[in-house]
Amino acid sequence: QVQLVESGGGLVQAGGSLRLSCAASGRTFSRYAMGWFRQAPGKEREFVAAINWSGGSTYYADSVKGRFTISRDNAKNTVYLQMNSLKPEDTAVYYCAGGGVGSYYYDGARYDYWGQGTQVTVSS
Repeated sequence: QVQLVESGGGLVQAGGSLRLSCAASGRTFSRYAMGWFRQAPGKEREFVAAINWSGGSTYYADSVKGRFTISRDNAKNTVYLQMNSLKPEDTAVYYCAGGGVGSYYYDGARYDYWGQGTQVTVSS
């Protein structure tokens, strides 16, 4: 069993930066791929970024490519999402997820564990 707790959300002006963290409990963290998803009001949850178990491979949605960076520290059981050049359309609740997803990093249904979410609000 893995529990995930996100932190680092908040209010930021357009063009600013935030770093989200997701702390995981349990010894099996390093076995799992980790992903970040987001859900804006009235919209479906969407994939943002993912990283494989070792950190050697990363994947991004086109909408955040070049602005967001996902990373992980398996010694600290933590995954990060560095968000730069934020836009108002990035406003959403951001969720951390983990699981044995195979090659389906983009598919939220493949993830076994989810955090409670952290709000990110970008003002124009």
